[in-house]
Amino acid sequence: MKHFVDQHSVVRQIWGKGDTILFIFAGAAAEFALNKAVDWLYFTGRLPADPLGRLFSTVAYARSIVFSENQAALRAIDAMAAIHADVEAKRGASIPDWAYRDVLFMLIDYSIRSFEVLERALTKAEKEEVFDVFYRVGNRMGVKGLPETFGAWGKMRQAHLLQNLQRSHYTDDLFSQFRKHLGAARYRILLESQTLVAPQRVRELLGFRSISLLKPLIGLYKLSRNMKVDWLLKALILPAKYKNEIRALNRGPV
Repeated sequence: MKHFVDQHSVVRQIWGKGDTILFIFAGAAAEFALNKAVDWLYFTGRLPADPLGRLFSTVAYARSIVFSENQAALRAIDAMAAIHADVEAKRGASIPDWAYRDVLFMLIDYSIRSFEVLERALTKAEKEEVFDVFYRVGNRMGVKGLPETFGAWGKMRQAHLLQNLQRSHYTDDLFSQFRKHLGAARYRILLESQTLVAPQRVRELLGFRSISLLKPLIGLYKLSRNMKVDWLLKALILPAKYKNEIRALNRGPV
């Protein structure tokens, strides 16, 4: 059976671990808030109303692509494209191609950054695997102007970080919503997680430090995983209402 992502690919390792996924979306949440097209995320009102629920629904789509056989993954990608087309129709405008590219670029970048923070450095070939998976996702969705190589992606990624980000009232509102839904202590952990994985440009715009307070604790967290008690840490940093979703993140194939 042909799979959209090879069963031995590092992409499955990245997206098969709950802590890595949470770091991916912590970083992406910070950058989403700065994107000049963030108003599209506010159009339906679902994101500010339930940012954590939105996170887990997005994770479900991504994992249905990474762990599915080829045709099922293509159907999931087509479903995402249809959802976006419906939003565009309701708003009477088109989401810019650069905004689609930005989302794909974030998934590539934060997949690499999060895995390297929590696991090990990736080889160039492994980074190219990550790029290839999300390039094929974007290509299937009909996104125009995608870079065709990992090297070209790196250059375009840097240009997008400089051109497509700005701090706005949407930025501040989205962070306020995260604080509201997480509580003060968990919100602080979110900010430190974002500081740990975000590129310099994102940290600068958000006023983050260059070094996260979590960095010295990563070794301790890795030890907790070896001792099989990392579930306790996840329970402490995420609201109890999402405990089933949190447990599902480590289940591998969906």
